[in-house]
Amino acid sequence: MINGHRDGHGYVVRDDGEGDIYLPPNEMRAVLHKDRVKARIVRHDRKGRAEGRVVEIVERPPQPIIGRLLHESGVWLVAPEDKRYGQDVLIPKGATGLAKAGQVVVVELTEPPSLYGQPVGRVKEVLGEIDDPGMEIEIAVRKYGVPHEFSEACIALSRTLPDKVRPQDKKHRVDLTDVPLVTIDGEDARDFDDAVYCEPAKVGRGKGWRLLVAIADVSNYVETGSSIDIDAYERATSVYFPRRVIPMLPEKLSNGLCSLNPEVERLCMVCDMLINAGGEIYAYQFYPAVMWSHARFTYTEVAAILANTRGPEAIRRKERVADLENLSDVYRALLKARQARGAVDFETTETQIVCDESGRIEQIVPRTRNEAHRLIEESMLAANVCSADFIQESKHPGLYRVHEGPTPEKVELLRNYLKAIGVGQTVSEEPTPGEFQRVAEATKERPDALQIHSMLLRSMSQAIYTPLNSGHFGLAYDAYTHFTSPIRRYPDLLVHRVIKAILAKERYQLPTLPTPGEAHEKLARRLAARVRAPGNKLKKPVQAPSREVQAWEAAGLHCSANERRADEASRDVEAWLKCKYMREHLGEEYGGVVTAATTFGIFVTLDAMYVEGLVHITELGGEYFKFDEARQELRGERTGIRYAIGTRVRVQVSRVDLDGRKIDFRLVREGEELVNRAMKEKGLPPPPGAGVPAKASTKRAARKTAPASERAPRSPIQALKTAVKKAATKKSRKSRR
Repeated sequence: MINGHRDGHGYVVRDDGEGDIYLPPNEMRAVLHKDRVKARIVRHDRKGRAEGRVVEIVERPPQPIIGRLLHESGVWLVAPEDKRYGQDVLIPKGATGLAKAGQVVVVELTEPPSLYGQPVGRVKEVLGEIDDPGMEIEIAVRKYGVPHEFSEACIALSRTLPDKVRPQDKKHRVDLTDVPLVTIDGEDARDFDDAVYCEPAKVGRGKGWRLLVAIADVSNYVETGSSIDIDAYERATSVYFPRRVIPMLPEKLSNGLCSLNPEVERLCMVCDMLINAGGEIYAYQFYPAVMWSHARFTYTEVAAILANTRGPEAIRRKERVADLENLSDVYRALLKARQARGAVDFETTETQIVCDESGRIEQIVPRTRNEAHRLIEESMLAANVCSADFIQESKHPGLYRVHEGPTPEKVELLRNYLKAIGVGQTVSEEPTPGEFQRVAEATKERPDALQIHSMLLRSMSQAIYTPLNSGHFGLAYDAYTHFTSPIRRYPDLLVHRVIKAILAKERYQLPTLPTPGEAHEKLARRLAARVRAPGNKLKKPVQAPSREVQAWEAAGLHCSANERRADEASRDVEAWLKCKYMREHLGEEYGGVVTAATTFGIFVTLDAMYVEGLVHITELGGEYFKFDEARQELRGERTGIRYAIGTRVRVQVSRVDLDGRKIDFRLVREGEELVNRAMKEKGLPPPPGAGVPAKASTKRAARKTAPASERAPRSPIQALKTAVKKAATKKSRKSRR
């Protein structure tokens, strides 16, 4: 499949999972992004990368193109918003419909491109003006092919569902309405798919807890193969944008009948666990139940209650305080077990975009994870582990959440990096999660801890859904799956159906579902290639998969690919909003930290705004910078100044490209620690004025002619260059003597 690039060239993504084939701009004239082609490799460059030529266009999938309608010199055309489509689309005069110049439209192609002609199309849909509130979301859902409208059959079927739990729905279910289950979610949550309750219990011969995790029983209302099921499978996940959610299920289910709202009866599937004092799951059982949520808590509220059980929040909820303390106790035991098995647990900063009513960013704030977040997280992990174990022990096919260990190439890169920066600990050739965690713990007090932890994270693979269980590396589980969010994730719904089938001593059969669209075909093929890659060995050798397992594998790849699609669409919207936000701050200066170093520059995240931008290598000074792959840093060959992850700098917002979702910074101050370190390594004294902002070139003459007492301090990079030059001159004079 063709993968276009905004600079005009492209790549052929091979079906066999081998390396992409580069296509020069002249080869892209007759093809479009997402076209399926046959290509021939014609040469290799110095690094062994293949360059090809298109031999045959196999398929042109129907693909709507989103862009702005322009009227130039009497010609109507649409400039694609996705720059991977390297050509504008010509629109005949009678094919513009009701669209006006400047509006964002959806175009349907009527003629493909050729070597000597642009593609031709007609306006299919008018989205509105580029600055309309929510336009970035309308563009993203079409750009990434996210289904955003339910089918008429799905809507009609959802209308026939009851508004509340009926008496006949309670048959053959355990009555838990007297158990004080509660939900704990964020302030802005609208669908509640999990509730928890904990009480002390005798486990074996010692003390422990009984932990109940009740999950909304979506499978009771969404029948296999129904129109609601087909729409849910096509989406595979809910997609979250700032101020808007595109749900997997119709609102009547997601926010109503399936949501565990307070003080109403709801159907649920329960994972009932006994956990000992060491945090080990001693026993568990699954059963369908009917419940009554006794309270709707927020994370902030629970954290405040646990921090002060006599505070105002605790007084308002005094009848639930003891239950929350029990949950806190079992959480600490589960956390102890997590640490014992060596699960990876890095602290990372997640951000939240706060928008006003018009959709404009008001501020970007960090998401703080408190004890309540971790309490719920550990409870859900425990239920997910029990689900995976239950399916595995029953020898029933299902979807596991698999997280492969790092590839040999990534391990080698990480080992070289840790050695290069002088970290005492390293990882083995076949590392365990505990080794990663030990490196993280040993380096957390180092000034470059951010850089080290970032490299540890980058060396890991992405998790996928697959029926071939090979464990979860990051969480250090032999078997893991997703059971706790069937309202927003289709794999969880499938896990519920499998568990119900096992309880009924039956076998669940996957329905014949629609073939996935082209929008995420490349992702699915890459995931399939990775699962079958030689470096990703399963813990137990398996025979050729049966037709049933192949069907489960296809479902897993579909869900994994749609998960990636949702993430990409969400990131695209966030990038759009951040670019619009930063356009209002052009020319302003901010402090920031380097979050990545590449051959072409450094990426800097601003302290106050949590916005990332690029400082191109040409903006780093008038010398040659070389990228050190082992240390993951840029280093000046003459001055020795280094830019690595974690380096503090001061930058100016110089350019914002809304179409490309890119922000460019200009370096205006080199950190004092950079200068001092570079000087020390060269055996020179720290320069005067280190860490002071660089002055404009127009002031250089004034500084030279002014008295010494009135001269403005030099920038650290200027001072460093002068010191190096003086030292070289002094050494030269000594040698002449």
